[in-house]
Amino acid sequence: MSEFAGMTVLITGGGSGIGLATARRLVEGGGEVVLAGRDAARLEAAARELDGGDRVLTVRADVSRVADLDGLTDEIGRRYGRLTGVFANAGVPHAGRVADVTEDDYETVVGANLKGTFFTVQKALPLMEDGGSVVLNGSWLAHRGAAMGSLYAASKAAVLSLAQTLAPDLAERGIRVNAITPGHVQTPMLDTVTMGSDQVREFFRSQVALGRIGDPAEIAETVIFLLSKRASYITGQEFIVDGGLVNSIPA
Repeated sequence: MSEFAGMTVLITGGGSGIGLATARRLVEGGGEVVLAGRDAARLEAAARELDGGDRVLTVRADVSRVADLDGLTDEIGRRYGRLTGVFANAGVPHAGRVADVTEDDYETVVGANLKGTFFTVQKALPLMEDGGSVVLNGSWLAHRGAAMGSLYAASKAAVLSLAQTLAPDLAERGIRVNAITPGHVQTPMLDTVTMGSDQVREFFRSQVALGRIGDPAEIAETVIFLLSKRASYITGQEFIVDGGLVNSIPA
């Protein structure tokens, strides 16, 4: 039997990057995936790439809107009737000095990164099987102060706190909650942050002890582990997958 047969996993921000890489591993292993995101065309392209037939469901949803999450879980209920896992991966970047942050910036970033993560989990709970797994996507910036990153880093630090507090909250159902903390990873979000600048990209690469930008598939391996029964005794933890960005100084 394939490793992920019988698993149904919701992945927000599933149309590209780490979300899509995780979905690819699940489908290859016989699992069912629900890809949610704001860009319908990107979701459709992802579904074609995965080529999983009825084992792939795409739903356009903005996680910062609770009504969208209600519609998302309704769709999942009609198609699959249950969930065994959630990867709350959706998020938006932001870079700016604190003096320049607007209320709209705050609502957008916190709405997607914190509110969206919290309510993704909450709305998925009625469909979640006991003994399931939730994985939240954090960020290395929660651990290293960056002058342009106050708003984004604070929103992701809150996500890491959620992993610690939701774990005991959901433990009575055997639902495990953990977080991953990626470093610099080659995703559309990284392209947005670097603005296509080779100089900025090289600066990011130079910060990493392993000397390279990560591949989404490398992060997905940790997500897959946490979603699987192999991690059955792990909850409330943060897994830093960053090539040595946070805790090491490059030679």
